[in-house]
Amino acid sequence: QVQLVESGGGLVQAGDSLRLSCAPSGPTPTTYAMGWFRQAPGKKREFVAAITWTGGTKDYADSVKGRFAISRGAARNQVFLQMNSLRPEDTAVYYCAADSVEPITASSLEYQYWGQGTQVTVSS
Repeated sequence: QVQLVESGGGLVQAGDSLRLSCAPSGPTPTTYAMGWFRQAPGKKREFVAAITWTGGTKDYADSVKGRFAISRGAARNQVFLQMNSLRPEDTAVYYCAADSVEPITASSLEYQYWGQGTQVTVSS
């Protein structure tokens, strides 16, 4: 069973930056796309960003384009989400997810493995 572990969340002010990290803690599929999702209180989980195994293709939600950047580590088993110019509406629990089937997708239903989430709170 693949387990994903997120880190890097915290409490920041509007305009600040945070970098989230995610890595598997056990065996993983040979290749897998990875994505970031978030869920604010009282709202549905929403897509944030995704990246292919090679890192050659990335996708972002319109709400974060130009502010967030997804990347993979050199060994490809890690994924990062650099979040700049944070806004109060970015406040949510952020989850990383892995999908053993590409192409990348914004649908949470396509991801087989999920982390426990890390809280990001942006104060105004």
